[in-house]
Amino acid sequence: MTAETHSKPASAAGPVRYSTVAIILHWLIAAALIFQVILGWRADDGPKGAETFALFQLHKSIGITILVLSVARLLWKLTHKSPPAPAGQPTWEKIAAHAVHVGFYVIMIGLPLTGWIIVSTSRINIPTILFGAIPWPHLPGLPELAAGAKDAWNNIGHLGHGLLVKFTYVLLALHLGAVAKHQILDRDEVFGHMAAGARPGLKEPRLWLAAAGFAAVVAAGYLYTPAKAKAPAAAPEQSAADELALPDETPAAAAPAATPAGPATAAPMAAAEATPPPADSALKDPVAWAVQKGSHLDFNLAWADTPIQGKFSRWTADILFSPEALDRSKLTVSIDLASAGTGDGQRDESLQGPDFFNTSANPKATFTATKFRKTAEGRFVADGTLDLRGVKKPLSLPFSLKIDGDTATARGVTTLDRTAFGVGQGEWASTDQIPAKIKVSFALTARKK
Repeated sequence: MTAETHSKPASAAGPVRYSTVAIILHWLIAAALIFQVILGWRADDGPKGAETFALFQLHKSIGITILVLSVARLLWKLTHKSPPAPAGQPTWEKIAAHAVHVGFYVIMIGLPLTGWIIVSTSRINIPTILFGAIPWPHLPGLPELAAGAKDAWNNIGHLGHGLLVKFTYVLLALHLGAVAKHQILDRDEVFGHMAAGARPGLKEPRLWLAAAGFAAVVAAGYLYTPAKAKAPAAAPEQSAADELALPDETPAAAAPAATPAGPATAAPMAAAEATPPPADSALKDPVAWAVQKGSHLDFNLAWADTPIQGKFSRWTADILFSPEALDRSKLTVSIDLASAGTGDGQRDESLQGPDFFNTSANPKATFTATKFRKTAEGRFVADGTLDLRGVKKPLSLPFSLKIDGDTATARGVTTLDRTAFGVGQGEWASTDQIPAKIKVSFALTARKK
């Protein structure tokens, strides 16, 4: 489409310029295409971290936008006349201009389509949400293909996308060179077809305005920085447990990739133990405790040195506990892995995929503990087993607690190893971008039932 600037010059036999709609679509697509090229360079060359992930998400959004605008431009072109070639233009120039014109439609539609194929056949099922707000589906039929066929389509998408990107560079060079030739050497009205009122020559202000716009789009592509992911949903109200001191030591234990299972497990454990004997009477026998609203399970990790904070919004705890009856206390915590949130919908969706939590096969993580140790006044450790992705590993959680009558508050922090549970498959099994150790924490309030 961008090629139309030099492929459809003015003449008395037709319109003197493109229609207003065609001109608007031309400049919108041109700016989006240049910005998209810069984003692609940055995403390919940058470290595979949170910022690069965000760049790819924007890259997808702009790609689909270009596809929609290009289809609209093509439909408009089929129903509206374009300015004819300049009188006396050599035949070879007309053929070349037409070829470049067609080539631009090929890349403007082909690049988004091949990118769409790549996303639709990716091993990690990350949804496309345009500009973080508009859900966009995968190409019908591709996500359901068998592994072999899906990989074949993915390879086709990558190959086609790479070739079209290189073709884009050639077309942009030819197009800009042709515009310069028509405006400076031939001094005809071609540039005026897409810049209404423009006159031939270097002194034309619209020419310099277009050049400044080109430079601005390039600069914007390099300077754009994705906003950091927001904390998952609204942070729960701080409970009295947050004021409790915690031991500096945080025994390491096996844990999930995004550590959700770990935190969830930890929180309730603390709840269980967070019920030391009331002020005026010791709990001789274990009692049932109910976790109260406002309690939360959080996890923190680094993705290519970018800190990410997450939480689980859905988990339950079956607690039977007494500080005076640790040998008979027990705890069972169930965490809904699909409730993991990091403030980025696409990243959260990927956590549910087969490379991470694989929630379709293992929707829950479960922590059970039947052994509790007192390490200091108001400090305990819960020893139990965490079941995540079908893998069971021992987990120890240190926590501090405070009891006031029928209410107990607790807080705990520990470090978990996601790789012990196979959370992070394929390229994500490596710990160079997402470390193996994930910090998990909880703060909760519990009441006697």
